[in-house]
Amino acid sequence: MAEDGQPALGRLSEEDRLKAARDQLNLVLSFFSRVDTKLSVVLGANVGMLGVLFTRVTASGAPTISASALWGLIVGFLTLLGFSSYHLYRGSFPSLEGGAGSLVYFREIAVRGEHDFIVAFTRLSSSALTEDLLSQSWRNSVILTQKFASLRRAYVWSAFSIVPWALALAGYTRF
Repeated sequence: MAEDGQPALGRLSEEDRLKAARDQLNLVLSFFSRVDTKLSVVLGANVGMLGVLFTRVTASGAPTISASALWGLIVGFLTLLGFSSYHLYRGSFPSLEGGAGSLVYFREIAVRGEHDFIVAFTRLSSSALTEDLLSQSWRNSVILTQKFASLRRAYVWSAFSIVPWALALAGYTRF
């Protein structure tokens, strides 16, 4: 028994190890939709802020602050939003390298011909499949780590952009 009272993986049957590997991969994969949803929310907020600012700038009359101050705020906002957008891109399209020779990783499957994949997969032993599933759990965890780091950076840069955005909007507001 392991310290947590569960049987140690080494003592599990081949079938139980394969099931545990599948469950592990499914658990890791379940986090992708969470991070992708959050990336979409930040993207939506960024586009919304951009739209509101440009609608205000093009629809309003003369600003209530100097033009150079207003342009400084707009450039600052766009710069910060650009950093956020860069990280949104990185989070949406992380590095997918790795998984060489895998019969589970979609990029490696696509490299093979259909017949080659089917033949190789049907010859795969249970223990080799377990190892491949665990390898994919690890690889997808690396990708998720990159995605969550990019999400965090995008969120921070978006948060920083709120100040010049709000001040630029205020520069067009007459009280």
